[in-house]
Amino acid sequence: MTDPDWHPPTNSPDVPRYGEYAQGGTPGAPPPAPVGGYTPGPPPAWTPPPKPGLIPLRPLGFGTLLGAPFQVLRRNPKATFGSALIVQGATLLITLLVVGVVSFFALSRVASAPIDEQDAVEAGAILTIVLSALVPVALAIVASALLQGVIVLEVSRATLGEKLRLGTLWRRVGRRVWPLVGWTLLLSGALLVGVLLIGGLVFVCVLLGGGWIALAVIVGVFGGLGLVALGAWVSTKTAVVPSLIVLERLSIRQSIRRSWSLTGGFFWRTLGVLLLISVIVNVVAQVITTPLSILFSVVLSLIDPNAAFESYIPAGVLYILTLLIGLVIGAVTAVVQSAAVALIYIDLRMRKEGLDLELQRFVEAAPGTEATDPYLAHTAPAAADAATRPGPGSPWA
Repeated sequence: MTDPDWHPPTNSPDVPRYGEYAQGGTPGAPPPAPVGGYTPGPPPAWTPPPKPGLIPLRPLGFGTLLGAPFQVLRRNPKATFGSALIVQGATLLITLLVVGVVSFFALSRVASAPIDEQDAVEAGAILTIVLSALVPVALAIVASALLQGVIVLEVSRATLGEKLRLGTLWRRVGRRVWPLVGWTLLLSGALLVGVLLIGGLVFVCVLLGGGWIALAVIVGVFGGLGLVALGAWVSTKTAVVPSLIVLERLSIRQSIRRSWSLTGGFFWRTLGVLLLISVIVNVVAQVITTPLSILFSVVLSLIDPNAAFESYIPAGVLYILTLLIGLVIGAVTAVVQSAAVALIYIDLRMRKEGLDLELQRFVEAAPGTEATDPYLAHTAPAAADAATRPGPGSPWA
């Protein structure tokens, strides 16, 4: 007689567990026989890669923030390094042409002026040269703003696995270039005002003489240190303003307020990444340019020991080569530093607003389907999902 309490063992390969079905769709049914070497089954669904582009779609570690900016150059060199080289090369060429031509004519006029008018002509020549230098300065501000916007846009699309052409990047950033220029002018103007204020106080104290000299030294030292600290604080709190202007299409005022909010709680992390990136690129630049400068001096002394005019031709060639190498290094530095700022923006939004979830939804969308830009103002579902994510101190983080 069979025991009514006996049941087949659950670990038997022929008996499915409770609530499960065998491969045939019914409990205990054998798997379907292959037809022509093919086993019937549902078609494989489209799944996105775990790392679709430049970085993984999750909050970034410190090492990723330091290494990913250098990968931007390798991933799309024509759009990134090419843009930086075009912008900086054009700025340098226009500076040499404008200031060089104006200086040549101004100094020629000084040399040909009568002796009694020499001082007045010389003062006018100096003023003309200074005013001509403002043209390339203004051009450099516009060019640096454009380049920063191009790199920000490239990093944002590279994160999603997209690779845009140079012309496409420039056209898209061109719509936001004037807010970028306005922000660059505002930041540069604030720095200039601070320098002039400290310098003016020191100059007045020196003119008064006597015991005011000691005050001038104190103001110069502590005022300079305070200005550096204030500049580091403000530049860190507003570090992601260019990213907000380009990607979220905000005004300058809105971008400053939002950058101040995003960097809240992550000030030292942001400052540390920016400082380390700056130290790395500048050390590499010095390692390359310092031997070249020494070599230039040595070769110049060997070629032109008697200061012969004809010997300056090869020296000029060496100087041009050194200038070109410096131009290349400057382009690499500009790309890496701008990419670091864009990655900091993406990381901050991942940590505080759940941007990684929006990016994953965008990437997971099947090809051909319409999806909104994930970098626009975050939605409520993403914010709610981010609120449930474990905090930095949680063992589940």
